[in-house]
Amino acid sequence: MLVKLHFALLLLLRYKKKHIATFSLLTLLIALISSVVFISSSLQQDIYQTLDAQADITLQKYRAGRVEDAPASWVDEVLEIEGVSNAQGRIYGMHFYEPLEEYFMVVGVDFYDEQIEKSLQKVVENLDVERFLERKNMLIGSDVKRFFDEYEYDEYYIFRPPDRSREKVYIYAELDEMSSVVSGNLVLMSQEEARTILGVDDEFVSDIVLSVPNKDEIDTIVNKLKMMHFDMRIITKKRIENYYKDLFNYKGGLFLSLYIVVILSFMLILYQRYSLAKSVELKEVALLRLSGWRIDEVIWLKLFENFVVIVSAFMSGVIVAFVFVYSFGGGFLKRVFLGSENLLSNATLSPVIDTQTLFGIFLFFTLPYLVTIVVPLWRESVRDSMEILR
Repeated sequence: MLVKLHFALLLLLRYKKKHIATFSLLTLLIALISSVVFISSSLQQDIYQTLDAQADITLQKYRAGRVEDAPASWVDEVLEIEGVSNAQGRIYGMHFYEPLEEYFMVVGVDFYDEQIEKSLQKVVENLDVERFLERKNMLIGSDVKRFFDEYEYDEYYIFRPPDRSREKVYIYAELDEMSSVVSGNLVLMSQEEARTILGVDDEFVSDIVLSVPNKDEIDTIVNKLKMMHFDMRIITKKRIENYYKDLFNYKGGLFLSLYIVVILSFMLILYQRYSLAKSVELKEVALLRLSGWRIDEVIWLKLFENFVVIVSAFMSGVIVAFVFVYSFGGGFLKRVFLGSENLLSNATLSPVIDTQTLFGIFLFFTLPYLVTIVVPLWRESVRDSMEILR
């Protein structure tokens, strides 16, 4: 057995140029598909953790195919529904920076809300609410901070509300410990200031969020809400979760389809290469058969030789993907998942290793690769050895 293993290692060294080319191509393919898996898993973890803290039901005013500001009076109406424990209007919207055609999210926060203040204390070091509200201040995410630094907005930024006036808001601190993928393009400020910048009148809110303690009552409450206003759009937390699942599955599926085409093309080339094996390799098979090796032993020898190549390529590809995603941010692949409307995020993704998916990738590459070698090899092994040597 040891002699056969030693012989297999000698074959690896003998055909090192061929194996290095195969190893390099497989490493690249595995690194690409593993990068997609790492990015998708990390983004899903960060987003689903954020969704856990979201309200059970979100209400919007939806008319003629577009979302409008909802009347603040809806808050009191939905509070009368049995089973709704809390309802509050939110002020938020996308700010458009015209010179670069980039967006970032402006969110109005009630800094006197005890729960919100406690949450902010965890992500902003030494936050003094009284001092924050003394003038027009804001808290900014990491991507907004990078954007401001790049264009030398060191102390303040001048917003342009819909009425084209100028609103100077000072930079108070950076949100540096939140989930950076989610909060990177956030700007938090008082609700009054957010109303001014986004052009939301006092009688309106951007949307309304509801809390329902008994999750079994959500469907019943949704039916009651549908009867209140014909232009009320009702979005449940479960619906949002399903939307993100479909989004990640769709984008991941596009990459997977591309890789299937590439790997099938690679396997076809590999099959043709072994079907038209060089005379030297055919003579090796013939000599092994004449030396007493059985057909199954010859096949296992070649399988081991190539199995070492693909395992090495798989491990290298996964390591390259891990470093590319979690050390260098995932580059253009992360941009595919995050979209192009927000500021380009330089946030570091949270490391997530989906062992089940990686094992599936390993089988997806290994089995077709080995099969393309076994079939032509078996065909040559059963031929008459003396005929090959002639």
